[in-house]
Amino acid sequence: MATHRRHVTITQFCEDLGISRRTFYEWRSKKRAPRCIKLPNGELRIRKTDLDDWLESCYEGVA
Repeated sequence: MATHRRHVTITQFCEDLGISRRTFYEWRSKKRAPRCIKLPNGELRIRKTDLDDWLESCYEGVA
């Protein structure tokens, strides 16, 4: 049975996009990263739905 995650860790996000954590935090400081959830322990998670919306917003229009 496959497990479907509802949230993505920052490590998973960076690995999937082939970027460094530093790049992620630069994007986050510039408000260019997907929306995150901050857990009580300070770790960040990205909702899968927010990630999908963010990726959709990254598509370039056809000129």
